[in-house]
Amino acid sequence: MARKFVDCREYPSEVGCTVAISADSEDEVLDAAVQHAVAVHSHEDTPEFREQLRGLIKEGAPA
Repeated sequence: MARKFVDCREYPSEVGCTVAISADSEDEVLDAAVQHAVAVHSHEDTPEFREQLRGLIKEGAPA
């Protein structure tokens, strides 16, 4: 099973965040990414936002 990851650099941000989050499952990556986005970037945890983030999840490891 390939690792999954999301890279903050791929989501438009004024902060210029360089955090990347990886895990063995898409759901685990998504939960961690949402927690990060809410705490650091002041996003609201909504179903729509979760779907946006889910679209950024990739297999492998961040560059």
